[in-house]
Amino acid sequence: MSKINVELECGCFRKSVYENEMEFASKDEALQQALLMENHMNQKFCQKHTFTAIEKGDDIYIAVEMRPKESSGGCCGGGHCS
Repeated sequence: MSKINVELECGCFRKSVYENEMEFASKDEALQQALLMENHMNQKFCQKHTFTAIEKGDDIYIAVEMRPKESSGGCCGGGHCS
C-alpha cells in the first residue's frame, strides 16, 4: 500500500479533482499517478507554485514551492538603467 501526500493544499489543488493522501495498491501505481499530477498541476494550475513528486519510502510526497518571480534583466525598474 502506497500513498500520495501533497505538502500544501493551495486553492487550485482544493478546487481540482485531486485528493490528498490517495492510497494505491502498489508504489509503481502511486508514482505513476503522482507524476501525472505533478505534470498537470505545473501546467494547468495558476502558476504561483511549482510541484515536485518525491519518493519517500513506499509513499510519494508532492512538494510545493513558490514559483520564483520573473527577473526584469537586472533592472530595478526605476528608469535610470537606460
